[in-house]
Amino acid sequence: MGNSGGMLERTKDKVPTRENGFSPLEEYAAIGDGRSVAVIALDGSIDWWCSPNMDSLPLFDKLLDSKEGGYFFIKPATDYTVSRQYRDNSNVLETTFKTSDGEAKFTESLNSGTAGRLPWCELARRVEGVTGSIKFNVEFKPSRRENTVSPWMQDNVNGSVVHVGNLLAMLRLSKDIEKCEIDFNEQALRTTLTTHQGSKSMVALLATDGEPLAVPSIEQIDNRIEVSDFAWRNWAKNLNYEGTFKKHVIRSSLSLKLLLYSPSGAIAAAATTSLPEKIGSDKNFDYRYAWVRDACMTIKAFLHAGALEESKAAFTWLTGVMRRNGKQMNVCYTLDGELVPDEKYPEVEGYKESQPVRKGNNANKQFQSCMYGDILECAYLFINAGHVVDIETARLLSELANQCADRWRSKDSGIWELHELQNYTHSKMACWLALDRAIKLAKDKHLEPTWVPRWTRERDRIRQYIDENCWCEAKQSYTFYAGTDKLDASLLLIARVGFDDDNERMKATYKAINKELSRGRLLYRYSGMDKEEGCFIACSFWMVEALAATGDIDEAVKVMEELTNLLDCNLGLLTEMVDPDTKEALGNFPQGLSHLSLVFAANAITEVQNGGDNIEK
Repeated sequence: MGNSGGMLERTKDKVPTRENGFSPLEEYAAIGDGRSVAVIALDGSIDWWCSPNMDSLPLFDKLLDSKEGGYFFIKPATDYTVSRQYRDNSNVLETTFKTSDGEAKFTESLNSGTAGRLPWCELARRVEGVTGSIKFNVEFKPSRRENTVSPWMQDNVNGSVVHVGNLLAMLRLSKDIEKCEIDFNEQALRTTLTTHQGSKSMVALLATDGEPLAVPSIEQIDNRIEVSDFAWRNWAKNLNYEGTFKKHVIRSSLSLKLLLYSPSGAIAAAATTSLPEKIGSDKNFDYRYAWVRDACMTIKAFLHAGALEESKAAFTWLTGVMRRNGKQMNVCYTLDGELVPDEKYPEVEGYKESQPVRKGNNANKQFQSCMYGDILECAYLFINAGHVVDIETARLLSELANQCADRWRSKDSGIWELHELQNYTHSKMACWLALDRAIKLAKDKHLEPTWVPRWTRERDRIRQYIDENCWCEAKQSYTFYAGTDKLDASLLLIARVGFDDDNERMKATYKAINKELSRGRLLYRYSGMDKEEGCFIACSFWMVEALAATGDIDEAVKVMEELTNLLDCNLGLLTEMVDPDTKEALGNFPQGLSHLSLVFAANAITEVQNGGDNIEK
């Protein structure tokens, strides 16, 4: 099933479900415009949209507040079933509604123009009659933006206007739709539309923040759905990945493109905040920011897929934001490249009452020495792909290598951003990687060679430290951190970087990880997490990559096939985690790291099948 290109299969006809007003996370789809992402439930309700940017306050937030949150739905007035798919190689969504009276098709897009993203947000929802006749209820209710505003509405000669603080929105309707009614008490706009065979209606929402709003015609909005679809398909067509699981690589690349913030080149970790890693737990974080680790992985994933423009934009953003903020190795930044604010806790219900809801992220001040490896390896791969770096970037990379040489012995929070500071094995291995790559770059004359002798000495000391302090003979595995026998799935990431010449200890480690942390083909992040959260999707793809890198290609393909079958149920979109028993999706969505890891896993398999060994040397 993994060898063809094209779209993932249409979902089966299904009756949408909600529990206490909340839709299952696996029943959401996402559309975007390079600046914001709208999350759409299976029942036709847009439950989340931060406008104009992914990290803005939400215009729709029913996703986190089933009772008071904002939404924008178009639903049949009678019982119905739903199926949907993305258009082939596109992020334009098509949904089919069926009732006993007929069938209708939605086409939904956050539109862009012929020259790229628009200077306003344009959410287009085309409704076409296929057979029979269906009456749809339409309702638009804006959020109170975390109770910071009280929306107000008015009709004027140009349309139904909604004011949400500084945000200005307008609902645009084709002429066949009844005029909106304004419910001032509920602060909502309502209308209806009825389809018949061959009919076409348009419901669109325009929005801008703190500036005048241009109001295009319904015909222009409708035409821009096709313009946007062409842009997505043209971008996907230019991806040069050819190999096993091509359709999954294309879909994951399109999902990553949704998270790429075009004004700066940053990539958001996810489009949402506060979706829990276990229902009812407090492990629910704000991922609408750009993580250095994710930026590095995105650059590598886009290089693998042949998206050169996006990889260069992300690399430029990464190096620029680090220089601007003093080379202090901040874990994450806002999409505009500023420091991420400390957490605040708005009084919002939370998804299925999972508290707290968070705005901001307290990982912003952590020290994670593993980022040295992320950045230096990313630069190494970028340069090895035939590209060059400027003098300022070369100086930055040398400075980071010197910092790594100085700081590698320090305890840190590790890749999992933990409060407990430890000598995490993954962090030590990543520091080894950083200095190894700096040495290679200097020998190839991309960095100043002055520091090579020192980098070499410290790299070898790191290796000695790991062998003496981070190996558990009883478990035949590298451990979570020095002095423990706990295991950590992030060590799977080290397979492809050449840390072990013969891979014997690495192979033993992967067997131990699989034995202790797996639930079927899914993996927990580290020892003890089975009691606190779901399985971390990226870890399962890391296992595929590790198997391919260490020579077990048949098992790698088998695991990859099982994973993609398991996770295909929601149009190829991935959350952060999944419950291994119920297969319920958990965590923020769409999750960039999950999609990045799928691309890496597919690429690892393809490289080995094409005669390589998938070890970066």
